[in-house]
Amino acid sequence: MAGEFAVLSQLILHGYDANMTLGHTKNVDILVSDPKSHKMYQLEVKTNYKNRNKVANSKIFGKIVNEWIMHKKHGEVKISNLFYCFVNINKSTHQFKFYIIPNKVVAKYVRDEHKFWLRANKNHKANPMRQLRIGTAEAHYKIPTPKQERYENNWKLNI
Repeated sequence: MAGEFAVLSQLILHGYDANMTLGHTKNVDILVSDPKSHKMYQLEVKTNYKNRNKVANSKIFGKIVNEWIMHKKHGEVKISNLFYCFVNINKSTHQFKFYIIPNKVVAKYVRDEHKFWLRANKNHKANPMRQLRIGTAEAHYKIPTPKQERYENNWKLNI
């Protein structure tokens, strides 16, 4: 809930009308209206609570700024006005980082990531768990990876 309330406050500070669904809308945490463009958006919030002070190096996926656990259903969603807001709350400082990514980017990454993970080690078994990883602009990845520089604080809801 801390991540959802933090996202809600940021949306309001950035000029949006936003309301939490409180679980009444399946797979949507916040409904967003842009009073300037009159566009409506749906936002799903994913929050992790851990210290992430440096870039990690995955043998399979390369340099990772942060990561969130997902489910295979996130690779199947086809909603054009849906965005995910990935929130990291730093455990020691309680500072927030926000990454706002369009659904089409998340869905493709979740599908490609799992296929790549299965190919990387033949002993891996298919399962419904997935991960969304945020990379860096200077690193090169074997699958298209959302980049910190592109999506951190993407409050304009750029598709």
